[in-house]
Amino acid sequence: MAKSVVILASALCFFSLLGFAFCDDTRLFVEGSVYCDTCRTQFVTKISVFMQGATVRLECRDREGGHITYSSEATTDANGAYRIVVDGDREEEVCEVGLLKSSDPDCNELSKDPFNKKGARVSLTKNNGMSNPVRLANPLGFLKKQPVSDECAGVLRELGMSASDIV
Repeated sequence: MAKSVVILASALCFFSLLGFAFCDDTRLFVEGSVYCDTCRTQFVTKISVFMQGATVRLECRDREGGHITYSSEATTDANGAYRIVVDGDREEEVCEVGLLKSSDPDCNELSKDPFNKKGARVSLTKNNGMSNPVRLANPLGFLKKQPVSDECAGVLRELGMSASDIV
C-alpha cells in the first residue's frame, strides 16, 4: 500500500512538472474588432457594421531604429472580431494593430485625417501590471464610400453633431 502511494505521488509530481515545462507564460493574445464606419464619423456608432473577413496586421518595431521585429496577420470572424497570438515578451518594442484589407468594396477607405490614428497601439509585455494575457485593441474602422444619409442624420442628431462634422 505504501509503495503504491509513493508511486502515485511521484507520478503526480512528474506530471505537474511536465505541465509546467510546456506552459508558455510568455504567450499573449491581441483581440479587437473591425467595423464599417457607415456614417464616416471615425468612431463606432449604433449603426456601424462589424465586418467579417477583414484583415488586420500586428507589427512590432524596435524603439531605436523602427525596424520591424514581429509581424502577424489575422482575419475577422462573423462578429468582426480577431485574435492574434503573440509569442514572447515585446516590452522594448512599439506594437500596433492596423487595418490591412477590407472585405467590403463599398467600405474600404482609410481615413486621410492626419489626427486620426490608423492603428491601435497595444502593450505586449507581462511587466505592466496586467495579469491577463489578453490585450484589447481599440476598434478599427474602414470608411463607407457614401454615408447612409437617412440613418446617419438621426444618429448624428442624437450625438449633438451635424452632417458637416463628418469626413
